[in-house]
Amino acid sequence: MRVLIAEDDATSRLLLKRVLTGWGYEVTATSDGDQALRELLADDAPRLAILDWMMPGMDGVDVCRRVRDRETQQPPYIILLTTLDEKGHVVTGLKAGADDYVSKPYDPDELRARVAVGRRLVELNERLIEAQEALEVLAHTDGLTGVLNRAAILAEVETEMARERREGGRLSVGMLDIDYFKNVNDTHGHAAGDAVLREVVARAASVLRPYDRVGRFGGEEFLVILPGSGEAELGIVLERMRAAVAAGPVVIGDTGVAVTVSLGGAVYADDTTDGLIARADAALYAAKGRGRDCVVLAGPAAEGGG
Repeated sequence: MRVLIAEDDATSRLLLKRVLTGWGYEVTATSDGDQALRELLADDAPRLAILDWMMPGMDGVDVCRRVRDRETQQPPYIILLTTLDEKGHVVTGLKAGADDYVSKPYDPDELRARVAVGRRLVELNERLIEAQEALEVLAHTDGLTGVLNRAAILAEVETEMARERREGGRLSVGMLDIDYFKNVNDTHGHAAGDAVLREVVARAASVLRPYDRVGRFGGEEFLVILPGSGEAELGIVLERMRAAVAAGPVVIGDTGVAVTVSLGGAVYADDTTDGLIARADAALYAAKGRGRDCVVLAGPAAEGGG
């Protein structure tokens, strides 16, 4: 872990740097408060800081105040070094945002213990942030295929529809369904079915544009959002998805399973969310009626019941 030290006395600064380096820390040393503040406000700021209270320019307390004014999920843990050991001074430092303090001249064992406490708290905060981010991902992601889940993809549709109403442009959606998926489960087992789902999604998503989105609508059905796409682009992208899936068998162990998909698409035409998806879904079922492994595009909203 990288530690910032701010100490104006050159001898004390060198000694403190050697001590911390000996304990296994990577040390950035500064000689005044202004420089220390710049380091702590940088994008790659050290996560732990030891600041002398009395320094030229900005003192340690002022540095604490300025650092705490910045909103961040990963604030640095700050220890103040001070010869001012009266209770009033200690309270001032803690109120300014210091997490701990050590009186000068410091006892090396005490300092090492307090730095270790700071490190544990910093690492704990990092783990909590990682866990929170993981939960946020899980809340929006289908656990099996890794694409957006139903709630998230529907929210994306509504966002894109609102943008289209506000800014104009074009918007299309597609519905993809794996043909005869029940036969895959019945013949090869549910583990194989899961593998087919993952591979189909991977193949279909591989031909999408960077700004397109795909989500699991339910079972073996997936909803695709194609911003900026009219009927021509919609047909091209959906056909690419169909061809990518059908390009070769899905290999499961020693077995190759031939898989195809049917796709239906609809261009947004002042529909409701349900209406737009219903038109794409109707086109999907028309594709199934035509023998599957094909793409069908819906007619205008008035014809599709949107």
